[in-house]
Amino acid sequence: MDVERIYWEESGRILATLIRLLGSFDLAEEVMQEAFAAALEQWPKRGIPDNPRAWLVSTAHHKGVDMLRRRTRFDAKRDELQRLAEMEQQLSEEEESMLQPDGVSDDCG
Repeated sequence: MDVERIYWEESGRILATLIRLLGSFDLAEEVMQEAFAAALEQWPKRGIPDNPRAWLVSTAHHKGVDMLRRRTRFDAKRDELQRLAEMEQQLSEEEESMLQPDGVSDDCG
């Protein structure tokens, strides 16, 4: 199959380009594999593009940018949830201390 031949001939150059574009070996490798999977799905139906390497780089790059955006949103939401949890803990501790009479211990033992 042509996709297999293209993989063996072009994957090294594609990976190098993606590492340069995305700044991460692991991410580049992951999205390159996803791009080849997309090629296996789409090319039999649509035909191999005139420049398969450019198609693969472009597809992988878009997938990489999408992943980076999702990670950024996830990290921001995680940080916000952490801040909310800390505020909730602090409020809970303040409420608890306000409910206890001065000088009375909470020890039950």
